[in-house]
Amino acid sequence: MTVEQPSIEQRGEEILNVFSAAFSDLLAADPTAFQVKFRKMAASTFAFYRGSACLFYHDLQQEQHGGPYLNDQTSRIWIHGDLHAENFGTYMNSQGRLIFNVNDFDEAYVGPFTWDLKRFAASVALIGYAKALSDKQIAKLVQTYAAAYRERIHTLAISNNHNEVPRFTLDTAKGPLLEALHSARAQNRIGLLDSMTEIHDFERRFTLGGGAIELDSDTREKVAAAFHRYLETLPKSNKGRSDNAYRIKDVVGRRGVGIGSAGLPSYNILLEGNSEALENDVVIYMKQSQAAAVSRHVTNSAASNYFHHEGHRTVISQRALQAYADPWLGWTEIDGAGQLVAEVSPYAVDLDWSDINDLEEMAMVVADLGRATAMMHGAGDDDSSHWELVPFSPEKAIHAAIATDEDRFADLLVGFAHEYSAQARRDHHIFVDLFRNGCIPGLSADVDSD
Repeated sequence: MTVEQPSIEQRGEEILNVFSAAFSDLLAADPTAFQVKFRKMAASTFAFYRGSACLFYHDLQQEQHGGPYLNDQTSRIWIHGDLHAENFGTYMNSQGRLIFNVNDFDEAYVGPFTWDLKRFAASVALIGYAKALSDKQIAKLVQTYAAAYRERIHTLAISNNHNEVPRFTLDTAKGPLLEALHSARAQNRIGLLDSMTEIHDFERRFTLGGGAIELDSDTREKVAAAFHRYLETLPKSNKGRSDNAYRIKDVVGRRGVGIGSAGLPSYNILLEGNSEALENDVVIYMKQSQAAAVSRHVTNSAASNYFHHEGHRTVISQRALQAYADPWLGWTEIDGAGQLVAEVSPYAVDLDWSDINDLEEMAMVVADLGRATAMMHGAGDDDSSHWELVPFSPEKAIHAAIATDEDRFADLLVGFAHEYSAQARRDHHIFVDLFRNGCIPGLSADVDSD
């Protein structure tokens, strides 16, 4: 990133143009949701970074054509697309084991593996800056991440069986990762259900308010019809469930979902589950998916032609990147718009950086996240049922590419982390001034004046 810095006015115009291309349709449909999204993004540089993946990839494309370690194979592997330090946490896999791994695959696509690493490295620099770490300390954290990623990619490349490479479980994790797994294990389905539902006449129903919205009958019928189409997309391992497990008890709309989902229609569906006992009810969510930010900046006709819609793209990508994914994970459509469907799990606990302040502990965590990143990249290989998009072993391709200039690998990420985190801090200030002064088209000052 050795280009001359644009003026504040020029950069502001650039940010507005990128946001318009990414968000204009959704913003026009639900300006109130974007008022909330942008308020959250204004709160901190890291929140701004999380909500502006579209700007990140715009900048990356502007300043990088090809680049070190990228070739025909390493430029088209399954990538997460929004790999920052807070997109990690726990989940219960299809085998009933608690796993700590990458989460939130809304931006996943096929693209350059270094884009994931750069996005993560810059996020570490932003966290480090917020915790008043020196540039040298931040550099050491990024170097630690790069070394751990390199080591695990090497292990996967020479391994004949990925299942022999340990994942982060209750038996293998340590420090904050183990704490997150312990927290997840302490959760239970009753606690989740009690927070979202209540029992009337011996049957469970969603509690309205707090983000749950009552739907009109036409919308409920659309969601129910989409749900029944979704059932055809579930893995074969789910076919053993009785039909009664998929009985719909209730449906509500959702609002107030994450920063990246502003303006996207979303629903919660309450199901009977594996038995008629009320504690075994299951909540799944259905959310409209949008185009991955990465997809606007890579040329891959095989990928663009492969996916039926964005819901299909999100699910297929998650299944490729996450071994033994959520057994409720599937896709459907409503009015031609692709939908992601998955369980609202009581066992999902995000990694919390607020209490990770000791430098040695931070280094331990970023090393483990480097290994988790490598495991994710290695999962999307030629053993996948969707091998035609990535018809080679990504861990072998990445290993070979890094080996061409191993000494510079960490330096590449360190340099990018420092430079882009500084850019993100500047951009955040520009964005806040644009937003508070009513300069974002479609968000006038009177949007939230009621």
